[in-house]
Amino acid sequence: MFCSLLLIGVLFFPMWQIQLSAPQYPEGLILRIYPHKLGGNVDVINGLNHYIGMKPIHQDDFFELKVLPYIIGFYAILFLLTAMRGRRWMLNTLLVLFVLFGVVAMIDFWKWEYNYGHNLNPDAPIIVPGMAYQPPLIGFKQLLNFGAYSIPDIGGWIFVGSGLILLLIVVMEWNSNRKKIRAAKPLATSLIFFLLVAISSCNQGPEPILIGRDNCSFCTMTVSDARFGAELITRKGKIFKFDDPNCLLSYLEDSTFDRSQVKEIYLTDFCNHHSLIKSDQALLLKSDVLKAPMGGHIAAFINADSLRIAMKAIKGSIIRWDELYKP
Repeated sequence: MFCSLLLIGVLFFPMWQIQLSAPQYPEGLILRIYPHKLGGNVDVINGLNHYIGMKPIHQDDFFELKVLPYIIGFYAILFLLTAMRGRRWMLNTLLVLFVLFGVVAMIDFWKWEYNYGHNLNPDAPIIVPGMAYQPPLIGFKQLLNFGAYSIPDIGGWIFVGSGLILLLIVVMEWNSNRKKIRAAKPLATSLIFFLLVAISSCNQGPEPILIGRDNCSFCTMTVSDARFGAELITRKGKIFKFDDPNCLLSYLEDSTFDRSQVKEIYLTDFCNHHSLIKSDQALLLKSDVLKAPMGGHIAAFINADSLRIAMKAIKGSIIRWDELYKP
């Protein structure tokens, strides 16, 4: 019955949000998706999308917004009936149907993002060959100089919470006596905790920097040299990529960026497979011989052996990251 009331509450809150951030919009833009309408900075986003050839976003074009309130209402009634009848088969059936709806909804949302991000107007004012503008299904993605951050909103988290409560009840019902129920509670709690951690940790680790495809978050130039590059991850999980440690440092010094939100910084290994290494674990070489894409003279190395080999050909000084950046 409690879950039924929660689902009714979903009708009054946005279920999903897509946040957009860029240097020219330091306050950010947001698209909110309610069960029956779109909200947020829809007109501003449509104006920007026009330049890259994306279709305008109009809520009348979404059949889902017409039927979603009825689907949520159906599940609210189903939760209520299941609570009143107390039949185990109804409980199990409800869980299957609820999970199935969640999977179908996410697939449908992904298809919508794909169509809007790939079906572009060939006569758009700005055309980047091979570039698509599909927002992430969940998590963060860099799109030119815009960072797109896609996560559930209040209604979405209520929906997820209802599903977790339902899962907990099903797990407990699988055990018929009190002793087994006591054993099931920690198991269910651990499962819920694992799911929450999995959701919250989406895109928390570094993403590979794609040479020739990713754009620098500071200078907006395409990343062109695999030996250099850097990555910044915020506490919210947003990822910013740079073609040069110099660009990363300039971005951190920008007055519009809140440095307290920095979670981790990664630098590209100059040698080997150019993997990303944490800045506080990297060995740095500073030399005028090094010519990074944006005029930087810093290279990162994953271990002392790699650095020693490089210094036979590149004369310079060894420095630490905390000499370049102090939070």
